Amino acid sequence: MATVRIVPCLDVKDGRVVKGIRFQGLRDAGDPAAQAAAYAAQGADEVVMLDVTATLEARGARERAVADVRRGLDVPLTVGGGIGDLDQARRLLGAGADKVSINSAAVRRPDLLSELAAEFGRQCVVLAVDAQADGRGGWTVTTRSGRQREPLQAAAWARAGERLGAGEILLTSWDRDGTGAGYDLDLIAAVRAVVGVPIVASGGGATPAHMAAAVDAGADAVLAAGIFHDGVWTVGDLKRELAARGVEVRP
Repeated sequence: MATVRIVPCLDVKDGRVVKGIRFQGLRDAGDPAAQAAAYAAQGADEVVMLDVTATLEARGARERAVADVRRGLDVPLTVGGGIGDLDQARRLLGAGADKVSINSAAVRRPDLLSELAAEFGRQCVVLAVDAQADGRGGWTVTTRSGRQREPLQAAAWARAGERLGAGEILLTSWDRDGTGAGYDLDLIAAVRAVVGVPIVASGGGATPAHMAAAVDAGADAVLAAGIFHDGVWTVGDLKRELAARGVEVRP
């Protein structure tokens, strides 16, 4: 069994970590650099930092915030939010990101994934797929923090993204985000059936049982936010519970 990564997520707005439900009703959840360092000390395998208003405000993720987080972090860092070209990605990687996560810009211009992979290597390129149930047993892609539905099916778009150069899929269930109801296992399985790159499951994870189920459905890593921000679980406690369930995690 492959080792499963536990990935805390920092959704950032105006320099502060925020948390909401389905990307709405955001509340303050702390300082990004302090939170990232704390999660790394607890045993986080990676940290994801997403500037949740960058695309809506037509700007890129802030390099200074990335550099601040990087200084106290000794695990890989993925950064997303408003990244629309090679230059923006280059600046964020130079500031300390190990990977860049692309969502809306890739939908607008899919060749961006190929350009990023050619320039930086596909191991640095994460395609973020925000998926919303379509009521017919499938999922459509949403962009602009869930505000815009796209004429794309999530699984087909993930498969296309892999072919274009994405080295990882950050797969978020818009319907489950912030609810604590558990990951969308059918969505994970549908994407797993068509891609070979790692899948990071996101949206709804609140318990070890949720995370173990996501792994069984095909996830290579599980992302969560609120349970860490609110102190419901530490990363270390969560890993111990998962190990007891037979999930292979890093000590």
